[in-house]
Amino acid sequence: MICPRCTSNQGDDIKFCTSCGANLQAVREALQAPDAAGKFNWNNTWVADMFMSAQANELRKQEMERCLGITPEVKRYNEIKAGVIVSCVGIGVSIFLFFIMQAIAAQSPPHDSQLLGSVWLAGVIPFMVGLALIINGGVVGKKMAQVMERERSKTKSLEEEPAPRGLRAPDTSEFVPANFSVTDQTTRHLENAERKIR
Repeated sequence: MICPRCTSNQGDDIKFCTSCGANLQAVREALQAPDAAGKFNWNNTWVADMFMSAQANELRKQEMERCLGITPEVKRYNEIKAGVIVSCVGIGVSIFLFFIMQAIAAQSPPHDSQLLGSVWLAGVIPFMVGLALIINGGVVGKKMAQVMERERSKTKSLEEEPAPRGLRAPDTSEFVPANFSVTDQTTRHLENAERKIR
């Protein structure tokens, strides 16, 4: 065997190169392994994800969602559910802050009590966010689900559509007798050519 590092000629039973100390046994195993280079796929690494375009990344995300069974209708349902939860949390926070701040404001100086009494309005923020999620899931999400369903039905109909019809098989009983011969026009053309020459 020839050492790949120092190119010296070595025996087949030697595990390490006598000249440079390279591991010849590992080289033999690598050469004998079937398709060693094909086992590693760069497309499955984070490096490939980093260089992926936004469109390719979106297509990959949609394909993963399709494999997991996450349809646009499921996304819409989840968004509405999240909106209901966030809105309820906002109402709960508002009620909690209202009663706590009323109790604290009762024991505070008058100019501070007005500010403390309005702290409960902070709970309106999550309520409004939840309301926006509900509206988005109910109106916008419904439109998006309809668009996605139309696109899916188009692709499905293209896949299920039968192959375009070609020419049907010839039937010799359907030959139509021709009123003229193929050579008829050729002969007339030749006769006209002879007259012009004379």
